[in-house]
Amino acid sequence: MEASKEIRAKINARHMENGVVIIDAGNTYIDETVEIEPGVTLYPGVILEGNCRIEKGAVIGPNTRMIDTCVKSDTTIQYSVLKNAEIGRNTEVGPFAYLRPGSVVGDHCKIGDFVEVKNANVGNKTKASHLAYIGDADIGENVNFSCGAITVNYDGNNKHRTVVKDNAFVGCNSNLVAPVTVGEGAFVAAGSTITDEVPPKALAIARQRQINKPNWKK
Repeated sequence: MEASKEIRAKINARHMENGVVIIDAGNTYIDETVEIEPGVTLYPGVILEGNCRIEKGAVIGPNTRMIDTCVKSDTTIQYSVLKNAEIGRNTEVGPFAYLRPGSVVGDHCKIGDFVEVKNANVGNKTKASHLAYIGDADIGENVNFSCGAITVNYDGNNKHRTVVKDNAFVGCNSNLVAPVTVGEGAFVAAGSTITDEVPPKALAIARQRQINKPNWKK
């Protein structure tokens, strides 16, 4: 135990000497194989494992675990778990996001609270701000992936991919049943379950009309 603490302290000291800001060195865990550029800030509770690489200006933590993940410059990640992922520049991840293996997120993106990404490409300036699942998907640039929207990627036997092209808008509580494509600039209405291709700039509505029954409560 003491030997482990000593090794960790030496690793942390080396990074601090190289210009990395570690807020609480006693509560920061960095593997020997991790590369961190000067100007990175690590908050308490950060765990960096394997072949992580973090570029200048990034802010990691608090309470974030990263394994074999690359984070580019000026990106912020907090209260999140990332495994075998790549994150672009000036992107925000978290709090409470989960990026699983094969996740590639572009520049100026937002992957917000309780968003899970798996084996997916997320283009520049795309936002999934909260409560969403993006799995086995190729999401274009400047896409709004709304609260509660998910890619339905598993049919019980096989995984399938979803494609959402640039400038599309996916409304709240939408299901994109793969394999399916949402065209460039298209809109998916909130509450829709999409099973067929949505043409570019089209509005897709896949839900029943609302029915009100007066005095039903009585």
